[in-house]
Amino acid sequence: MRSRARSALQRRALNLARTTPGRLTLLALALAGLSLLVGLLTAQSVQRRTDALSVLADQTEPLAYAAQEVYRAMADADATAASAFLSGGVESPQLRQRYEDDIARASSALSAATDAPTRAGPLADEIDTLAQQLPVYTGLVETARVHNRQGNPVGAAYLREASELMRGTLLPAAHDLHRAQSDATASELAAAGVLPWTELLLGGVLLSALAGAQRYLFLTSNRLLNIGLVVASAASVIALLWSLVASLVVVADTGAGQTAARQVDVLAQARIATLSARGDETLALVTRGGGATAYEDGYRRLDGELEELLAQAHAGDAGEHHRRWQRAHAMLRAADDRGDWEGAVDLALGTGSEGAASAFDALDRDLVDALVAARTEANGAVASARGALGGAVDVVALLSAIAAFACLAGVWQRLKEYR
Repeated sequence: MRSRARSALQRRALNLARTTPGRLTLLALALAGLSLLVGLLTAQSVQRRTDALSVLADQTEPLAYAAQEVYRAMADADATAASAFLSGGVESPQLRQRYEDDIARASSALSAATDAPTRAGPLADEIDTLAQQLPVYTGLVETARVHNRQGNPVGAAYLREASELMRGTLLPAAHDLHRAQSDATASELAAAGVLPWTELLLGGVLLSALAGAQRYLFLTSNRLLNIGLVVASAASVIALLWSLVASLVVVADTGAGQTAARQVDVLAQARIATLSARGDETLALVTRGGGATAYEDGYRRLDGELEELLAQAHAGDAGEHHRRWQRAHAMLRAADDRGDWEGAVDLALGTGSEGAASAFDALDRDLVDALVAARTEANGAVASARGALGGAVDVVALLSAIAAFACLAGVWQRLKEYR
């Protein structure tokens, strides 16, 4: 019984398709369906890109910055602790405050950088290492500080142990966290900057179908234009152009964002190299004797890396301040090598024009200013890309509905002629 009904229905459909009214009805339904389908797929694509940019701006980039801040604050804390130790039994209040601020920032940034997915992901071990070993590091530094205030030489051994923990365990874990979050930002920026070729192709297919339908109606009715199909074509063209222009703006903005993000990464690496080199410079003075050679070798290696990074960075007078620091370092090493340890310490902590501390601080300020500017540019580019897609979903959906209704209305006018 069902097979008979199905066969009867198929025969009626075939008979209907053989008539001009039947073909017009099928044409109207096909065009309306295609308009709605293309509109739906395009709107979904725009919404996915909008959501991806929102995740990038609201989650991924802030997490990357927090991971960078963990890395930077720890490196700065290590360098500052060594500088404070060098200042003698009564340490500089400014250096002590800077160290405490670094530890507080590292703890706060670690909390921000380790959201729930990160804690359960492949970086779980690194996060656990940072959370567990940072208090151990601060404990060693405090022990070194107490002995230093009392004039006990063993304080230097505790400081070296703290620095070895920082450099051998904490900083590598912070580097891995920073690298993973930075790579995620770069990956999402690259993905957002790809043109939606599939949706653009579907838009072209719809316009071709509308043009073909217009020609078919001209051949069957001898009327040059069908107003309904003209309206549908205009709505489809506007939707396609809107999507295309918005996509081109997004591509341009994300390209600018990628350039700025790369600059942020270079500047972050340069700043961390600067802080680590400063730590080696001061620890070489804290560690008298043969042990200082390893720290001096570390300084030279980091200084070479820093020179390469500064060549890629746009950081104002950073290059000049780096060269000034190199000259100050050469002077303090010469003083230490000839046995004038106190003179070398004075040069290392000196805030005058020839002091290593003043040159280091000036270089650090240059890098901070450049980092803020580059991050602001990157965030601005992402915000601009989000703005370009604003309202696009509603516009595409509305124009698709208009196109579908216009197709039905336009073909209906021809159908009424057969009554």
